[in-house]
Parts: sequence; structure tokens; C-alpha cells
Amino acid sequence: MHFITIAAPVARTGACRVRLATASLVSATMLIMFSAGAAQAHHGFDDFDTDRLYYISGTVSQVRWGEPHSYFNVTIDSDLPADTPERDLPEGLRDAADSDPINAAPSYSGSHEELEVTIAPPSFTGMWGLDRELEDGERIEAVGYVGRSHTDEFRPVVFWYEEGKPVNQVLNEELPATPLPVPYPEGDAPSADADQDSPSASADSEGTSPVAVWATVGGVLVAVIAGGAFYLRRRSPRA
Repeated sequence: MHFITIAAPVARTGACRVRLATASLVSATMLIMFSAGAAQAHHGFDDFDTDRLYYISGTVSQVRWGEPHSYFNVTIDSDLPADTPERDLPEGLRDAADSDPINAAPSYSGSHEELEVTIAPPSFTGMWGLDRELEDGERIEAVGYVGRSHTDEFRPVVFWYEEGKPVNQVLNEELPATPLPVPYPEGDAPSADADQDSPSASADSEGTSPVAVWATVGGVLVAVIAGGAFYLRRRSPRA
């Protein structure tokens, strides 16, 4: 009888520890995955010329939707206006420090008739105003940056679909850099055809940082799970 009296509290304590450890593991996993998504959403501007914003409009094609980014091509309209038309902005980009450069952005005038556009993954665009995939043939407008080396690539800070619905594309609700004043100075902008024949540079540009992010996250997650398993094993009642 004395043994049973002692064993009951021990069993309850062990169960509490199991529940606590399980909850900790779940919370840590969710936090790590959210942090990885945030890092991936912010990544993407590094390879673009954030000194210069440009406006584009055109027709969507070749949509690839998913993580860590979504991609689609835009065939640029041949009759772009001189600069960004008046459009509603997402709430996070309405401060003058953000809205003024966006509204003043000149239209894209590069040599490419089609641009590959990179946007945040569905986990973020769903929160920012787009809860579905874009469709081939759909029209969009966007303001964003041209690639530093690969000038057929475009990364918007905001885009509009369905005739003016805005979708934010900056994680911290502010531009990643303050653009140069318009008109932009000539001579130091990326060449319109720079590095187009360098697939290895393209792979480095798009692959290195995401791989590093996910490798780090994976390592931390494995460590958390292993630590939790070790804790449970140490705390489990011995037979």
C-alpha cells in the first residue's frame, strides 16, 4: 500500500513532464518554421537593384506557385505610361517614405519584352491580399526592382491584380532601401543584358541564401527534437 501511495504522484509528475516537453517541442517547431518563412520572404531583394524602382504592367504567364517563392512571367505592355499611375497602396506602404518613391517610380524601359517576376510565397501573399494563384492570361501591375546581374528578373514591393487590388510584398512594411531620386542617374545602372549567359551565376544568386537558411533551420529543428527526446527519456519512470 505504501508503494502505491508514492507511485501515483510520480506517475502524475511524469505525465505532466511529458505534456510540457511535447508542448515545448511543438512550439519550438512552429517558431522555427515561421522564422524560416520570414527569412525566405525577406530574401529576394538582395539580388536586385534596390536603388531604382520601376513600374510595369502586362500579362501573366508560366505561373509557378509555392515555397519558398512563387514565380511567373509578365509580358510587358508596349504602351506603358511615363511613371506609376495613381493606385491604392497597402496600408503598410502608405507612409510618405514608402509611398512617394513608389508613386514616382518611372516605367520600365529596359530591353526585355518579358520579365520573370519573383513574389513572396502563398503563406505570406495570403495574409497580404492574394489568397489564390495568379492565372495565365491575367493582367497585373507592379512596382519593384530589376535584377542586378540578371535584368530579365523583377522583384515587386507591391503589385496589383483584378484592376487595382494591392498586394504588399515587403515583410517589414517598409521599403528595403531608399531609392535614388528620379530621374535616376545614368552610368551605374545594371546593363540590360548583363550576365545573361551565366547559368552558374543565376544558380548562385537564387540558390545559395535559401539553402543556407533551410540548412540552418533544419539543424536547429533536429537539435530541438533530439534534445526533447533525450529529456523525455531521462525523465520517464524506470520500470
